[in-house]
Amino acid sequence: MKRWVGLFLLAGAVFVQAQEKSVSVTVYNQNLALVREVRPLEFKKGKNEIKFTEVAAYIDPTSVHFKALNTPDEVAILEQNYQYDLVNSEKLLQKYIDQPIELQTKQGEVYSGQLLSFDGTGLTLKQKNGEIKIVSRPEVRDISFPSLPEGLITRPTLVWLLDSDFSGKQPAEVSYLTTGINWHAEYIAVADRKDQNLELAGWVSIENNSGATYPEAKLKLIAGDIHRAEEERRMLAMNGMVAEAKGAVPFEEKAFFEYHLYTLTRPATVKDKEIKQISLFPNATVKVQKKFVYDGAYYVKKVRVNLEFDNSAKAGLGMPLPKGKIRVYKEDTDKSLEFIGEDLIDHTPKDEKVRVYLGNAFDIVGERKQTNYERISDRVDRYSFEISVRNHKTEAAEVVVVEHFYGDWEITKTDTSFNQKDAFTAEFVLQLKPDEEKKINYTVTYRR
Repeated sequence: MKRWVGLFLLAGAVFVQAQEKSVSVTVYNQNLALVREVRPLEFKKGKNEIKFTEVAAYIDPTSVHFKALNTPDEVAILEQNYQYDLVNSEKLLQKYIDQPIELQTKQGEVYSGQLLSFDGTGLTLKQKNGEIKIVSRPEVRDISFPSLPEGLITRPTLVWLLDSDFSGKQPAEVSYLTTGINWHAEYIAVADRKDQNLELAGWVSIENNSGATYPEAKLKLIAGDIHRAEEERRMLAMNGMVAEAKGAVPFEEKAFFEYHLYTLTRPATVKDKEIKQISLFPNATVKVQKKFVYDGAYYVKKVRVNLEFDNSAKAGLGMPLPKGKIRVYKEDTDKSLEFIGEDLIDHTPKDEKVRVYLGNAFDIVGERKQTNYERISDRVDRYSFEISVRNHKTEAAEVVVVEHFYGDWEITKTDTSFNQKDAFTAEFVLQLKPDEEKKINYTVTYRR
C-alpha cells in the first residue's frame, strides 16, 4: 500500500482525548503561530475516521500536517476535513425550520409547535390545532430543541479518513498555522537624574485569541518580517499573567535563518483570551545620550528630544532587540517615577544605534525662514535661509539642526560648519549656553 503524509481537515468516529499530549507553539510577531501537538491516537485496521478536537478556531486548514510517529508508512490519509460550523441560537433555529420546538415566555406561558419562521422581532409557530402563533422575540425566555441537529458542533474539529495497516494506539504529530496569536516586545526604561544612563527592562506580551488553550507548551518567539502570500481568510473569534525573572535568563536567543528566535527556558501555559507577559531579559543599565534635534522644514518651531544609545555590550546591552514600544520614566527628587515619553523601535540588531523620540522640548525653540531667492539661469537657482535656535533653559544644550535638500545641490555659503549625512541631508550642531540664541545663515545652490 502506498503511503503518504499530507494536509488535512476532518470527519468522524474515533474521538481523541486531549490529555497525555505535548504541545509546542512558535509565535510570530505578525498575528501568526505554528502549533505542533503530539497526541496518542487509537488506530483501527482498514478505513476509519478520527476526530481531533481542541484545535484553534482560526486554524488555516490548508496548513495542517499529520504524521504517525512510529509507523508513518502504514497510515494513509484518504480524506481530510475541517468542521467549524459551531452551534449558536440562530443556527439552531435555522436548522429547526419546519421542525417542532417549544418556547417559554418571561410570563411562564409555554408554546409548542412547528417553527415556520423567525427573525429579530418574533418566532412564528404552527401549533398542533393548526393555529398560527407569533411570539415576540424579546418576550421569549427559553427555547427547547429535541436534539442537536446533524452538522452543528460545539468546537472546531479536524477529521481524517484514514486507511491503516494496523490496529492499536501510537503517538501522532499534528502541526498547523493559526492566526489569532500575536506577540510584541515592550521595554521599560528609567533615566537617571543626569540623563546619562538608562535602566532597561524588556518584556514580551503574548496575546492569544486563537480559540484554543496550549497547556505547558514549549514556547518560541520569532522576531523578523517573514513574507506571507496573503489571501482573504476566515476570521473568527484578558486575563493577564506576569512572570518576572530576577537575574535569570527567561529566553534563549539565537539567529534562525534571517530572523531571530527566542525560546522560553521553561514550559508555559498560554490560555485562550489571555495576555501573558514574560520577562525578555534581566534588567540592564545602558549609557545614553540626550539629543535635541531641530528640523524646521517639518516641525516649524518644535525642537524634538531624543534619547540615543548603542545596542552594544560595551554600552551595557548588546543583544538583538525585537521591535516594540519603549516607555521611559525618570526619577523625581521625591524618588517617585514620572512618565516622560514613549516611542516605537524597529527590530534592532546588536551594535546598532537605538533612537527614542520622547517629545518636544519646552524651553528650546527654533525658527526657520527663507531670506533670499535668486534665479541665476534657466538651470541654476539659489536660496538663502536663516535658522534661529533659542535656549531658555538654565543649563547648556547641544542642538542638532537638520536641513533637507534635493537634486544636485551645494551649500555655497555658510557661517556655520555642517556635516553632510547623506545625499539629501546636512546637519549643523549648535552649542547653546543658558538663555542664549544662535543663528545659522547659509546659501544653497541647485543645478538642473
